[in-house]
Amino acid sequence: MDFQDQKAIYLQIADLIEERILAQVWTERIPAIRELAAELKVNPNTIARTYAHLEAQGIMSTQRGVGYFVAPEARAHILEARKAIFLKKTAPEFLKTLQLLNIRLEDLVELCQNPPA
Repeated sequence: MDFQDQKAIYLQIADLIEERILAQVWTERIPAIRELAAELKVNPNTIARTYAHLEAQGIMSTQRGVGYFVAPEARAHILEARKAIFLKKTAPEFLKTLQLLNIRLEDLVELCQNPPA
């Protein structure tokens, strides 16, 4: 994982976990703290902080002695939160760029129908 300076590492890892849940890579069990820390080459305390953050958001849950699991409504919560961010921040910036560059909606439709290889 290539970490960015602008955002805390534990939040970047939380984004990665959410992406894996959305992509249905993780549908039930989430790796143990040490396992994910080894995979991402980070301190286990960073993963523990990430898990605590996601647990507070209702994205995952802990079953003592058993492990970490995707919460039943996690996917819906993530989709709702990410859509809100997209519509509030990303979409307006995108539309402004389209207007500044004089890109027509027809050009976007064509790009969507015939994506570059």
